[in-house]
Amino acid sequence: MKAPPPYEPANHHERAALAPALGDPRTWPAAIWPDPQPLPEGLAPVAAFDYAMLPDRLRPWVQDVADRMQCPPDFVAVPMVAAAGNLIGRRCAIRPQAFSDWQEFPNLWGCIVGRPGMMKSPAMMAALAPVVRLEARALEEWTASQGQWRAETEIAKARAEARKSEATKALRKNPDALVDVASFLASDPDDAPILRRYTVASATVEALAEKLIENPRGLLVVRDELPGWLAGLDREDAAELRAFLMTGWNGKDGWTFDRIGRGHRRVPAVCLGVIGGAQPGPLGEYLRAAMRGGASDDGMLARFGLLVWPETGGKWKNVDRIPDGPAKAAAFEVFDQLDALDPLARGAELDAEDAPPFLRFDPEALEAFTDWRCCFEAGLRSGDLYPALESHLAKYRKLVPALALVFHLADGHRGPVGFASTLRALHWAVYLETHARRCYGIAQDGAADTARRILERVRKGDLLRDGFGTREIQRAGWSGLSNPKQVQEGLELLVELGHIEAWQEPTRGRVKTQYVINPKSVPAMEHRH
Repeated sequence: MKAPPPYEPANHHERAALAPALGDPRTWPAAIWPDPQPLPEGLAPVAAFDYAMLPDRLRPWVQDVADRMQCPPDFVAVPMVAAAGNLIGRRCAIRPQAFSDWQEFPNLWGCIVGRPGMMKSPAMMAALAPVVRLEARALEEWTASQGQWRAETEIAKARAEARKSEATKALRKNPDALVDVASFLASDPDDAPILRRYTVASATVEALAEKLIENPRGLLVVRDELPGWLAGLDREDAAELRAFLMTGWNGKDGWTFDRIGRGHRRVPAVCLGVIGGAQPGPLGEYLRAAMRGGASDDGMLARFGLLVWPETGGKWKNVDRIPDGPAKAAAFEVFDQLDALDPLARGAELDAEDAPPFLRFDPEALEAFTDWRCCFEAGLRSGDLYPALESHLAKYRKLVPALALVFHLADGHRGPVGFASTLRALHWAVYLETHARRCYGIAQDGAADTARRILERVRKGDLLRDGFGTREIQRAGWSGLSNPKQVQEGLELLVELGHIEAWQEPTRGRVKTQYVINPKSVPAMEHRH
């Protein structure tokens, strides 16, 4: 008579109940180990970037850069659009309604998300090249004017000294001599020339405030890795800088500060844009902290309306050709024109002499925007969104009209913002929402993300197959595996899905939980990757 096949427990609960009988999992025969189940997919699908969403004069250059770098076009388009919007800054607003005074400025915040090596930084630098050129030109002009100012200052000092010397000689000869007092009241040389700034990397509140006083139309903060920078802003000693940056998102509110040595200083309106990159792991950690109600839960990341995490798969090809000169020249010309923008010459209106000019939608564009907003507001109030995503999408009230204004001005149009530019902005809203859902989804599905990271370490051989504990994972300092609670949640999910087995290792002290890797899990990982 043929022997029956060995009994295989149906699930991890059954295996746990039979653990005393089954014994040490390191000695289990292959038949005892279950076939591991796949992890839940943590990435929501996202909309692909559509080049039609870009202004006509920027589209060819974005296409050329993305093709030559073999990177997602999103990595080029988002920094370029953010840079164009911030270049306009406070010089022109948009009023999205026909009569009200509600207005928004196009200082935009963006973040491109991708794994290391996906060309995020080179793509961002290529997109910001027109701004870098403007900065170089401004520095050259400032250096020349600074030299001229110093020369004029020295000449003015020499003349004043000469007049003083002549008066002193005259008074020595005749104490009652008349002195030309007017010569001592000659005007001082002009104030030192101010360097036009376009971007900053990092600065204190005081330094940022001073730069904004000198550059009232706004500045763009450029950071290579945003999550680490944002986490640093969670510290207590960075609270004021964090508040200052968040104030700069709307571009409307002033900031007053008093410091010893600086006295009373006021920024009439703090206007800041932000652009940077992020890796999925650190971004997920930051989002999870925000969604747990920590220091990050203040709406900082929700301000990054241009948040994209595109697909990076597909075939790679070697592209080695000369950049598209006409496309580059056209894109750079757009930035030159935005830098020299005269809103009134473009048909902007003024409420008061000391108020920024503004544009409104034309009738067709206003109807399209209003229809979108009615559906949008109803969706926000449906109760179907979890709070963090709801907070993020709510910022689209500013994002959509601001994008329409940027596209309108970038394509050189005059008068009210038209339907074509508005339609592009609405297309961006649909596209960006899918990317926001993906990014916030990894925070919701934290256990699966952590489990996936642990399995990746298993595949690489970083964890002993015949037993490891939580301390080995935490001490290694691996990205996304530093939080004890998250690591425990990830391990529990892996046990449930049959990738590992928990067992209590006998010790003299308290019970020590060890995890043994299912030998079937490693080939599964290798096959999947």
